[in-house]
Amino acid sequence: MDGAKQKTVLAALLLSRDHILPDDRLSRLLWGENPPATASSQIYTYVSRLRKYLGDEVSIARKPPGYMMSIGRAVLDHEMFQRLARAGQLDLKNRQFRSASEHFRQALSLWRGPALSNVSEFLAEAELPRLEEARMTAIEERMEAQLALGEQLQVIPELTGLVAEHPLRERLRAQLMIALYRAGRQADALTVFDAGRRLLAEELGVDPGAPLTDTYLAILANAPELDRVRGAEPVHGVERHTLRPRLLPPNVIDFAGRGTELSEVVTALTARHAAAPAAIEISGMPGVGKSALALRAAHAAKDHFPDGQLYADLAPADGTPLTPETVVLSFLRALGMTDREIPAEFGERVRLYRTLTADRRVLVVLDHAESERRLRPLLPSGQDCRTLFTARRDVASRVGAHSVRLESLDHEGSLALLTRIVGDERLAAEPAAAQRIAALCGGLPLALRVVGTRLCTKPHWPLEAMVRRLEWSSSRLDELRYGSLDVRTRIESGYRELDQHARDTFALLGLLDVPDFTAPTASRALSLSETASEEILETLLDARMLQVTTCAKTGSFRYRFHELFRLFAREKATGRTLDGIIDADGESLTASC
Repeated sequence: MDGAKQKTVLAALLLSRDHILPDDRLSRLLWGENPPATASSQIYTYVSRLRKYLGDEVSIARKPPGYMMSIGRAVLDHEMFQRLARAGQLDLKNRQFRSASEHFRQALSLWRGPALSNVSEFLAEAELPRLEEARMTAIEERMEAQLALGEQLQVIPELTGLVAEHPLRERLRAQLMIALYRAGRQADALTVFDAGRRLLAEELGVDPGAPLTDTYLAILANAPELDRVRGAEPVHGVERHTLRPRLLPPNVIDFAGRGTELSEVVTALTARHAAAPAAIEISGMPGVGKSALALRAAHAAKDHFPDGQLYADLAPADGTPLTPETVVLSFLRALGMTDREIPAEFGERVRLYRTLTADRRVLVVLDHAESERRLRPLLPSGQDCRTLFTARRDVASRVGAHSVRLESLDHEGSLALLTRIVGDERLAAEPAAAQRIAALCGGLPLALRVVGTRLCTKPHWPLEAMVRRLEWSSSRLDELRYGSLDVRTRIESGYRELDQHARDTFALLGLLDVPDFTAPTASRALSLSETASEEILETLLDARMLQVTTCAKTGSFRYRFHELFRLFAREKATGRTLDGIIDADGESLTASC
């Protein structure tokens, strides 16, 4: 079979065997983030060739949104390796060292050369670290079994070569030190430690971890435990106190109008059946209350996660986004790891994080997780762990999360939120003004929260005074800010993430004096083709800067602005006009569905 691309498709399907490999992931594995315009047809061609090469015993079925391979009675080396390695691990646990050594030897014999040779760099980057880590772990555990069997003389030459090839793997270095010590070469064992200590300091600026340091101290003391030590365990085993972090911010008190959505999120978090989602996404436009719902749901479900709750705001108010590297480090510390025990390399930290959460019931809450790249390293591995994250754009489909999408509050929900903040008495005294405030805020929870907070700080203001400010201000958005609560700033954050063309389009569309509009109407207003117009409208919709409805008369999609977003768009469109535009039926743009 010729060609790196063809081999990439085969390897990707084999690694995803019995699971659907989505087209978009296969495209990224072939071409990265810049696929050609013909990507779909090329993938179809590669799959068709594979079917011809592999014959009838191997099936590659089209199952939207991708393909799934079944290899029938054929055997995949990678799966054989995994089965043998798991058997070896079970033997180690049961102290059956001879059987463990044999299982690991058989598993490693299946590696006949570098994994994933002659595939795309994108597939190698995505999958090779995982495969190579599994191989190295199997090697280390075989060494453990052989040391437990007293075969130190046999393993010293191989361990010496492995430490030279992988000088930063401290477990291999500790195993070589133990083997040398048992062979009567105490000075050589101490030299191996000293070389490792210098290397870690020079290259990473860190000290050796606790297991390696404990092995060194035991050799200095000629500790009798060394003769019984297995390579996977620290020489001086000290039972660590398992921390149960409680990192959730305080619960949201003034919460209302989201009873249905709250119930859906809590049910998804606490479900324990086989089909329960491991992650739940809350998405929606800026200011719609995603963070408030996430915190409320997390507090409601936290008793189902006795091993702790982790929290991170990936885009805090100071405007400096948190990197996955920073968040993983903070999570490891929260889970009880000291800085000496935390690896320097990011991939190693992620693996340690997943190991620590593998057998725990931990809830992870991530606010403003706007990309798959920033989210994936933070997902825990435990079957009973759950991740709850918020995002404006859809991330759920790329990480297999259950999605809950928020829209503006209805009129009753808006009044309920105002009542929770301001109090029953003031709203009951001015019901008409309360309803007008709800309408002027457009059901946007952030706007309602700003107005409610301002009214709380001005107990002498009648609600009608707030109505006048909202109606008579030169810009309603100027009134919708209080301290760190600022509707304009929140909309601006979504606007800044658009490219320049999308920003210009958003601003111009704000000038349309219609409640909603179709793609053809927008294309005439923007002097674009209908296809180009629909593409940019969908981009704005994906960014949650527009909303969409379906016309009951025609069944066509109609796009619309939230009123506060329209005000923002018109601010950005200062000096621009859309004068004289007539739709295809000769009607002015004031016509709607």
